[in-house]
This record gives sequence, C-alpha cells and structure tokens, in this order.
Amino acid sequence: LLLEFIQSRVNSFIKWDLVRFFHDNPHAADTADNIARYIGRDARTIETELKGLVRAGVLQQNQVSGVYVYALTNDRKVRELVGNFVVACNDRQFRVKAIYHVIRAMR
Repeated sequence: LLLEFIQSRVNSFIKWDLVRFFHDNPHAADTADNIARYIGRDARTIETELKGLVRAGVLQQNQVSGVYVYALTNDRKVRELVGNFVVACNDRQFRVKAIYHVIRAMR
C-alpha cells in the first residue's frame, strides 16, 4: 500500500517534502508562495507538484480572494496513508526503498 502511495502520489522529492509539511501541519491552508518559503523551495517549482497532489487526492485546492490555497485533504483514509508514510520514513530501510522508487519514477 505504501509502495503504491509512493509510485502514484509521492513520486518526486518535492511531493515528499510537501506531504511531510502537511502531515506536520495538518491544519495548514496556505498559498504556494508561503508553503515554498516554509519548506525552502521555489514557489514556481512547487506549484506544479501541489497541483499533482491535488489530482492525486492528497491535497485540496480552494480559491480565496483570487489566490489558490492548498490544504491536506479531509479524506480520513488518505490522511491515515500520509501518516503511515511519514512514520515509515523513520525506518532507514523503508527510506532507501522509497528513494529508489522516487528516482525510478523521475526517469
């Protein structure tokens, strides 16, 4: 299940950072610019990845005053999967396998 999550939803290191950010800040709802500042990445770079996570059902996107705001989905099963992924990342062996699959997906 986690392998499929990586292959289909968290298939880049930027998405990995974003998933971790939203896991650590489950009530965050913010713009790409602000999220980029928090995770130390370029806003233009993460915007595409944010939209990919929206399409994958991990995040939700709302328009507020003409600006897109991103937040973790309310779907309980997806939130649980995100939590399981982040906890699994504490295991070195899992991280090595996950990194392998992300690199493979980027080719």
